[in-house]
Amino acid sequence: MTDSLRGLAEQLEQFAADRDWQQFHSPKNLSAALAVEAAELLEHFQWLTEDQSRALSPAKRDAVGAEVADVLLYLVQLASALGIDPIAAAQAKLQLNDLKYPVDQARGSSKKYNEL
Repeated sequence: MTDSLRGLAEQLEQFAADRDWQQFHSPKNLSAALAVEAAELLEHFQWLTEDQSRALSPAKRDAVGAEVADVLLYLVQLASALGIDPIAAAQAKLQLNDLKYPVDQARGSSKKYNEL
């Protein structure tokens, strides 16, 4: 885990410890909370056109930023609870995706790797 993510994980652990919330932070509960927050993020874009979703008002952008933060915080907590380094996991996934989606086949296409 990078120093900044490790520091964030430590802050979250302290925050939960100060409130005696660790008892609620099982991987199951954290992943459920993550899904709820991701849905709240999506809610900001529901019914917007593609163009509207790219041109948010400053107030809407701030609200979306708060939801992005919630998603990140729960993701970091979940990774920490399971002993997963999210940066290493993401780098491994990028390498796998590089193999699954070769540039010459995937460029400009939204097809899934098994359809290329």
